[in-house]
Amino acid sequence: MFYWFMKNIVAGPLLLGLFRPWVIGLDNIPKEGGVVLASNHLSFIDSVFLPLVVPRRVVFLAKSEYFTGTGLKGWATRQFFKATGQLPIDRSGGKASEDSLNTGLAVLNAGGALGIYPEGTRSPDARMYRGRTGVARMVLEAGVPVVPVAMIDTEKAMPTGTRIPKVRRIGIVIGKPLDFSRFEGMEGDRFVLRSVTDELMYELRRLSTQEYVDVYATSVKEKRASLSR
Repeated sequence: MFYWFMKNIVAGPLLLGLFRPWVIGLDNIPKEGGVVLASNHLSFIDSVFLPLVVPRRVVFLAKSEYFTGTGLKGWATRQFFKATGQLPIDRSGGKASEDSLNTGLAVLNAGGALGIYPEGTRSPDARMYRGRTGVARMVLEAGVPVVPVAMIDTEKAMPTGTRIPKVRRIGIVIGKPLDFSRFEGMEGDRFVLRSVTDELMYELRRLSTQEYVDVYATSVKEKRASLSR
């Protein structure tokens, strides 16, 4: 109820009126049943605007730190993430990664729409980076379609490191669902997972027209951080 109230009565109309996002391919999202919405990741506001334009409730997996803050700021942050339909996950690796996978599978098995960023983190420079295979494993285990989504110009509205977005028009391009049922039961094969992930990233690159870099975005960020010390 809180999610519906914020999306349809409070935050949704205000943000949609200010940023006037244009959307292509909204009909490509199945109206019911489990589905993964796999998006490129340019800005913090990607997780805000995609759920706002999709008629269904979209759940994103967000890092747990967003839900554990203290004081008024911590409360406000927590309420914002709850209002935008996001679930806390521990991204520290190991068992935490497995728990995150299970959280996503629970959403899909319940017939929900799950938003995922295959690159694993925001792009450091608006280019597209190599996808991580966790999304492929989730899609194959749940046996659901994956819909590629390209966010357009969100990094111009809210660049990494800024706190307040600039009011400007952004876009969202939604591709046709990709069916990987031919790989049913092969979610344990790392070569299959890489093949599925690369096919998805190819489609995301086509929709977004971003330059593609065949390395992980986290590696680029770590290298830049080490050079700035």
